[in-house]
Parts: sequence; C-alpha cells; structure tokens
Amino acid sequence: MSVRTYLEELEEKNLSPYATLSRNSRGRERPEEKCDVRTDFQRDRDRIIYSKAFRRLKHKTQVFISPEGDHYRTRLTHTLEVSQIARTIARGLRLNEDLTEAIALGHDLGHTPFGHAGERVLDRMVSKGFKHNEQSVRVVSFLEKDRKGLNLTWEVLDGIQCHTGNRLPATLEGQIIRYADKIAYINHDIEDAIRGGILREEDIPKEAAAILGRSSSQRINNMIVNIIENSGDGQGIRMSREFQEATNLLRDFMFQKVYIGSAAKKEETKAERMLRELFIWLMEHPDYLPDDFRNSIHDVGLEQCVTDYVAGMTDRYAVRKFNEIFVPVSWLE
Repeated sequence: MSVRTYLEELEEKNLSPYATLSRNSRGRERPEEKCDVRTDFQRDRDRIIYSKAFRRLKHKTQVFISPEGDHYRTRLTHTLEVSQIARTIARGLRLNEDLTEAIALGHDLGHTPFGHAGERVLDRMVSKGFKHNEQSVRVVSFLEKDRKGLNLTWEVLDGIQCHTGNRLPATLEGQIIRYADKIAYINHDIEDAIRGGILREEDIPKEAAAILGRSSSQRINNMIVNIIENSGDGQGIRMSREFQEATNLLRDFMFQKVYIGSAAKKEETKAERMLRELFIWLMEHPDYLPDDFRNSIHDVGLEQCVTDYVAGMTDRYAVRKFNEIFVPVSWLE
C-alpha cells in the first residue's frame, strides 16, 4: 500500500460524510499518474506554493499602497491568513483540509498590482471585463509553467473560480474560502488601518463589536466558532443570522471609512492612472511585451496578452516599467 492510498483511506475513515474525498475527485483536464506519497489535493497545494504567481504575491498590495512600515499586509500575507482561518474551519467541520488549503492558497493568484484599484482599471480597459478570480483560474490553468499550466483538479479550480461572485463553489471546502476571505480581510484590514492612524478600535460600530468581539483576535475566533456551530449539517457553510448581519455591518463600515476615500487610499488615483497608461501603451506597442507574451498573441489575441502581462505585475515592477516607458532618463555627455 502506498502512502497516498493510506492517506486516502484515512480520509474515508475520519472525515465527515459531507467532506470531499481526494479519491473521488473529478480529476484533471490532463490525466496524470498518481503520486505515491501525496493525495491529489495535497499535490495541488504544493504546485500552487511553488508557482511563480504565488511568490509574486509578496510584492502586491492588499489594501495600503507602498506602506512605510514592515508589518502591513501584502497580498501574500493575506493569502496565508485566509489559509489559516479556512483550515481551522475545515478541521472543526471534519472537511478536507488539504482541498481547503489548496483553494485558499490559489484564490488570489490572478490579482492585479495595487489591489482592487488595479482590478478596477483592467475591468474598465478590457473589452470583456476583468475579474481577479477568473484571472486566477487562467494563471493556474494556462500561464504557469511556461504556459502549460499546473493542471489542477476540478475541485480546486472550482473553489478558486467561485471564491467570489454569485455562484457558490460545488464543495463545502470551497464555500469555506468565501467566508475565510472576508473574515481575514475585514479584521486584518482593521488592524492595518489602526496601525496607520486611519481608525481607532473604539471607532468600530458598537453593534458589531457587541456581537463579534472587541478585538481582532476575538472577532476572528468568534466568527470561526459561529460558522462551525452553524454548518455541521452539510447543507452549506454559513453564519447565524445575528453574526452575518454584524459581519455585513462591519464590512460596510470598512468600505465607508477605509476602502473608499480615506487618507490611506489617496495614492490609488496615481496607481490607476499609471496602470491605465501602461495598458494603452502596450496595446499600441506590442513589441515591448516579453517574448513569451508576444509569442502568444496569435493564439489568444493582443488584448489578452497585455491583460495577462499587466495583471501579473507586482507593484514595484509596474512602477519600474512605467518609469522606463514614460519618465525621461538623464543624459550625460
């Protein structure tokens, strides 16, 4: 018996009857020989961790653009925090923790530089619109590994695709990510906003704090416990009505006080203008694209190649490319 077979049998023995078993995966687009040691979902998790797109997340904005301090979140630390919250929920419900972790680690791989400011620009510039969840699927299915893709399982792709938007993931593990993502960004963005002097803890709406908790750690713990207590019947991942309403109140508060119009967001206009000009210039000068992107123009079209290139940039790479193209270089005799 291989280690993988032993692990698959442990899943069947120990997980909830509502869990997604790796042995029952719908499989991959391209069939592969099974790993002797890892289940299919463990293999997907490892492929994501070793991808280039995952490493680039460390230099992509979460909320605050180019913060001076070392302790503000980036897209990478946000992803790791989502993974931790999601795995805790999955473990509490005896769902497949490996599948949950793989989806969590891959959910933001297609995110743009400069956070949602960058996503707004591409959504306006691209003829068919732009959604980071769809781009995340494109990254793992096509762009990674020299355009061979990571060939992930159907369940992981479905969870990444549906972690935001109107369509629910087909698995309970994927549904966990929708909640873990919100729990992470609401509470950790509050911490960053307090660190940056944008908020004080006492500014948090009292109605929400009374239900969810009066500190970030209390709120995260209480939200996780509430989800576990209300999701054990296999009919979906959910909070109690009271907790859901308090969470919505807290999210609305963050949009009003931090995400829109706060001092921390004043640089977003510059970032949006910079990405817009980059996109337009690259559409007019495709020869400037790197070889691997330029070579794909015939297959997927120029607009898609420019979209892939700009969306994959880190914040600092985008600034560097903008300077190379638009900022005059000093000339010395």
